Amino acid sequence: MKPPKAKKIILTGDRPTGPLHLGHWVGSLQNRVELQDSCTQYVMIADAQALTDHAHEPEKVRKNVFQVILDYLAVGIDPEKTTIFIQSLIPELFELTAYYLNLVTWNRLKHNPTVKQEIQDKNFGESVPAGFMIYPVSQAADITAFKADLVPVGEDQLPMIEQTREIVRHFNQTYGEVLVMPEALIPKIARLPGTDGQAKMGKSLGNCIYLCDPSDVVEKKVKGMYTDPNHLRIEDPGKVEGNPVFTYLDIFDHDKKKLEEMKARYQKGGLGDSVVKKRLNEILQKFLEPIRERRKIFEEDPDTVRDILFRGTEKAKEVAAYTLAEVKKAMSLNYF
Repeated sequence: MKPPKAKKIILTGDRPTGPLHLGHWVGSLQNRVELQDSCTQYVMIADAQALTDHAHEPEKVRKNVFQVILDYLAVGIDPEKTTIFIQSLIPELFELTAYYLNLVTWNRLKHNPTVKQEIQDKNFGESVPAGFMIYPVSQAADITAFKADLVPVGEDQLPMIEQTREIVRHFNQTYGEVLVMPEALIPKIARLPGTDGQAKMGKSLGNCIYLCDPSDVVEKKVKGMYTDPNHLRIEDPGKVEGNPVFTYLDIFDHDKKKLEEMKARYQKGGLGDSVVKKRLNEILQKFLEPIRERRKIFEEDPDTVRDILFRGTEKAKEVAAYTLAEVKKAMSLNYF
């Protein structure tokens, strides 16, 4: 099945290592909801990629495949507009990876800035799984299999897209113009800080507000959020910059006039953290409630969710198979 080219093609996805959080909404999910009407969009649940550093936790990965798709459906990703599929069920992706591995050196992989940083973050030392080292090549296979024009990524992932572009360039120069050269699509808001004030919200950091968190859990997390450590008394002037509570309000509070008034009072002195956090809790509860409700509907209908995954994966497999056939023909591997 040849993918349609009337619209720009997007390939994006998530590793199923846990449920999705507000950082995912800000960095990717809201863009997917917006773009699914104007683009041909493929969203991959990257379970094989998750196993590169969770090889001993396959049940965790399997369980989270369904948690991730529940979050997708809950936020409004429409399976009639977006093809949602499971990476490990597309064998064509792994065959493409094998061919692309011959177009990149081990030294180049070792010096990929994103890979180097993630190896450091995960404390691999010298025990880096080979599957983890080659995942930039696997990612190139994912992107090119669907002839994606655009790949939404944060700035820290730009070296990965550049690696894909190098592989595409090398392949096309060697075998002929088959693969599409992808472009990175940087989101307007790349990242949401953690509730603890760290620059990034992350599952492993324990500083997330999850899309599926019950209302009481959200309230507790908001109450415990990091603010300006020097704002000890209500009358003390407080800092807005670098204050996660105000960062979240900038994104989720649509009453900008009221927000600017709160900022002015906080900076001048006379507004307590509890008041600001109460406002944020109200805003987040209003935002999350319909997401929780939609998630519950799908959670109670697992057969429909499995059918969405099955149909999406079958469609994705047809598209990837078409690209693989083109690749093999260009490489003179079409023997029969």
